[in-house]
Amino acid sequence: MTVYGSFPGARPRRLRTTPAMRRMVAETRLHPADLILPAFVREGITEPVPIQAMPGVAQHTLDTLRKAAVEAVGAGVAGIMLFGVPQDEKKDAAGTAGTDPDGILQVAIRAVREEVGDDLVIMSDLCLDEYTDHGHCGVLDADGRVDNDATLERYAEMAQVQADAGVHVVGPSGMMDGQVGVIRDALDQTGHEDVSILAYTAKYSSAFYGPFREAVGSSLRGDRKTYQQDPANTRESMRELALDLAEGADMVMVKPAGPYLDILAKVAESVDVPVAAYQISGEYAMVEAAAEKGWIDRDRAILETLTGIKRAGANMILTYWATEVARDHL
Repeated sequence: MTVYGSFPGARPRRLRTTPAMRRMVAETRLHPADLILPAFVREGITEPVPIQAMPGVAQHTLDTLRKAAVEAVGAGVAGIMLFGVPQDEKKDAAGTAGTDPDGILQVAIRAVREEVGDDLVIMSDLCLDEYTDHGHCGVLDADGRVDNDATLERYAEMAQVQADAGVHVVGPSGMMDGQVGVIRDALDQTGHEDVSILAYTAKYSSAFYGPFREAVGSSLRGDRKTYQQDPANTRESMRELALDLAEGADMVMVKPAGPYLDILAKVAESVDVPVAAYQISGEYAMVEAAAEKGWIDRDRAILETLTGIKRAGANMILTYWATEVARDHL
């Protein structure tokens, strides 16, 4: 076919001709410092326990957690988010293992801090769900509902013991009204003004949390729809964002990441604080399962999902692939 004149006048394909060209003009770049590694540490085990629904992820012992932290530092990963898994017999209605200075999470914080110091930003999940025998993120009232204000008192205690253990950042994930303000006051009044708050600002009630329940040995009965956000809503997230910022959040988060890229983009466009997104267990499990069956290219899919989250506006991404991606692909 003969083409006359200069048609087509624009040829965007010129900038896609070679890998070097595509790399040079790339608009979004992943960096190891964008990544945060979530890690589970389980009390009372002597060997790591593989999480069946999350191939390649395990519940750590204190020793293997130390090793994972060192590996993360070596790969250039920015931070580690710690989740404690207590022994079942230590769970109770008030989640007291979560505020015990010798509880598994506080012990883990101290262990990682001793191992890597300030070379890794040590973050901790500030929530009661791992420690309650009913599995909810707060204490229950006489009717079995989560009591928001009574839960805030427990969160204030948790913030103090986690800060005493040496954490750099607390991550309140329970979606209680007023949690950021109460935690900020508790930290400031106990001499922990330098401890930052990563607010779980938009945490949706998602089907993709399934594998996480295995990871933390959840005892949940019922669901969390009265405190986690409705997946149908957007304005609700923006209201939560305004409240968290007013209460003193240093950073904000959208969780899950992949199904809520529109929310992530709106949040990122609206704030002048760092924005995180959590690529959660179900997102991880889907890629691993499809790759295991040979349906997708695993490495390409991992990088594509992370690039999409970064492109949508995340400054930080919590992902179970953090160390692998930082070490092997960036």
